[in-house]
Amino acid sequence: MLLDVGGTMDEHIRRVEELFSATKAEFKHLEFYYFHNCVYERLWRNNRRRFAEKFDTVDVLRKYNPDYKLIFVGDATMSPYEILQPGGSVEHNNPRPARCGCSASRSTSRSTSGSTPSRGLWQYRQSISVIRQLLGDRMYPLTLDGLTARCGC
Repeated sequence: MLLDVGGTMDEHIRRVEELFSATKAEFKHLEFYYFHNCVYERLWRNNRRRFAEKFDTVDVLRKYNPDYKLIFVGDATMSPYEILQPGGSVEHNNPRPARCGCSASRSTSRSTSGSTPSRGLWQYRQSISVIRQLLGDRMYPLTLDGLTARCGC
């Protein structure tokens, strides 16, 4: 599970906590990593040490075999510039655009994506449209029904 933390995700903390509790009980093995806004070249496991202990995104994606499901939890709300341009990250000077991380994630055999805003908001946020395209339209509302329908959990 890859979890977006900070910024616009703060308003979704309660829902994400509930999801996390439910997934810990549902899945036999649950691994989780954090990212901010979009999946860039690095992920982290401890948000307090996010700048000190990072993991290469490609290595994390290769680590798990196809039996594992990859679930993104985020609101896909950011400047489209962050997704499409090198150096667009608000936290560091990323050498490649974040869309490269999305493409690498999409190539993982069983990847899926979650989103916290309701479907009704998707058409009003340009970054959500961009992320939906990059993930091959594999995005759904972050609800139990959405999870069940999309990933068969």
